[in-house]
Amino acid sequence: MKSITSVYKIGNGPSSSHTVGPFHAARTFGSRYPDADAYEVTLYGSLAFTGEGHGTGKAIREGLPGEKTKIVFDRETKEEDLPHPNTMLFKAFKDGKEIAATRIFSIGGGSIRIEFEPSEEDKEVYPQKNFSEIVTLCNQEKISIIQLIYILEGYTLRDYLRKVWHAMQEAVERGLNTEGVLPGGLNLTRKAKYLYHKRCYNESADVTMNRVIAAYAYAVSEENAAENVVVTAPTCGSCGVLPSILYYMHKDRGFPEEEILDALAVAGLIGNVIRTNASISGAECGCQAEIGSACSMAAAAVAQLSGLSIDQIEYAAEIAMEHNLGLTCDPVGGLVQIPCIERNAVAAMRALSSVNLSRFLYATRKISFDEVVATMYRTGLDLNEKYRETSHGGLAQIYRENQKETIETP
Repeated sequence: MKSITSVYKIGNGPSSSHTVGPFHAARTFGSRYPDADAYEVTLYGSLAFTGEGHGTGKAIREGLPGEKTKIVFDRETKEEDLPHPNTMLFKAFKDGKEIAATRIFSIGGGSIRIEFEPSEEDKEVYPQKNFSEIVTLCNQEKISIIQLIYILEGYTLRDYLRKVWHAMQEAVERGLNTEGVLPGGLNLTRKAKYLYHKRCYNESADVTMNRVIAAYAYAVSEENAAENVVVTAPTCGSCGVLPSILYYMHKDRGFPEEEILDALAVAGLIGNVIRTNASISGAECGCQAEIGSACSMAAAAVAQLSGLSIDQIEYAAEIAMEHNLGLTCDPVGGLVQIPCIERNAVAAMRALSSVNLSRFLYATRKISFDEVVATMYRTGLDLNEKYRETSHGGLAQIYRENQKETIETP
């Protein structure tokens, strides 16, 4: 498996696969052909269908040098004819002649793959290929999961995790202090600040906890929707789940930063297992690959902070993923707003419930984390393309039809 650093990327929202990845791809291609006087980028698959709402063209133009960049949305090429649902064809021109053409794939979580080229992220850090092998080694060597991570990654990993954690905190705090309407045309108002301050009469401790965690998740997700800086965890669309839980554990429960960094590391390893053996891309496997993965990561992080065993950490992550199986990716208007923002808050609360169950029932479990990850991947491949970030089905379709009826009704 690759480094945990491949799971956490700091960048502008609203989508890791539609903005962070394409920006990185454009920056890479542009650096190879800086003398070109024009560029053309053709977007296929999910990028073609939802790229306009996600701001893909803007991200690519910002990544390429110069001012002459043509963006083409190819909605005719069928997904089965593409190497990946998020395919981009970059072309460079000089004096009207094509001087280079390269296909680049946005493979999820802000990562890219250039056709026929090895990736820097391909470097293997973990000899283990799944969580079962990690558990076996930890038990054999009598070490904890966090010890294994630092043995293989090196302790300098903490420097990177500290940057990630600080970026997460900043996103929460910006979101909590910002009001207004999100861009994109849905006229969706920000709700994080309202949620955080709107205490109910005789509010119980549990209601307060859930309200505050939801506010933190809304804060980050709304920052993502506003195209501000967030951290993929493991994607932009699911970037509010893990930060909301960790911010709550730090700010409201008093866990020190050093323990938060360890929790981030464990969560990153869970995300790493998922992206290695399945996918974290909504365009490939639906929202179960994004929110389900984020929920598993958050559950594992809380289990680590709570001092639970490796078996309990695994069970918490397994429960969290299992009950997101089949979750579709059907963003209304192609925007990462409805149902995405609310879904981050719900997943954060579900992560806590998963940990609570794992405390008591881990010895009775029948399903391993690896099995539920494999199930998620198969389920994702079976999902109709309408439910894999194309906005052709589900909520996106119903909302579009209802809006059309409202406009046409005299």
